Amino acid sequence: MPWILLFLAGLTEVIWSYLMKQSLGFTRFWPTVGTLTFMLGSFALLSVSMKSLPLGTAYTIWTGIGALGAFVVGVVVLGEHLSAGRVIAALLILGGIILMKLSSTP
Repeated sequence: MPWILLFLAGLTEVIWSYLMKQSLGFTRFWPTVGTLTFMLGSFALLSVSMKSLPLGTAYTIWTGIGALGAFVVGVVVLGEHLSAGRVIAALLILGGIILMKLSSTP
C-alpha cells in the first residue's frame, strides 16, 4: 500500500505542477486553487507513504515521478520542445526511479 500511495503522490505532483503553469504566476483563481489543493494532497500522500518507506527512497521516487511526469505533460500537452538531450535526461530519471525501487527494502 505505501508504494501505491507514493505513486499517487507523484501523480498528484504532476497535476499540481501543470496547474501551477496554468495559474500564470498565481494570477488565475481556479488554477491557483487547484494547485494548492493537489499540492496538499500530494504532500499528504507522500507523508503517509513515508510511515513505512525510507525517507531517501520515498522522496527520490516522488520527485522523480513528478519530474518525469511534468516533462511528459510539457511535451505532450503544452507542446514544449523535445530534443535528444531531454529524452536522455528523462530516461536517466526513469532509470533512477527504477533502481531506487529495486534497491529499497519494504
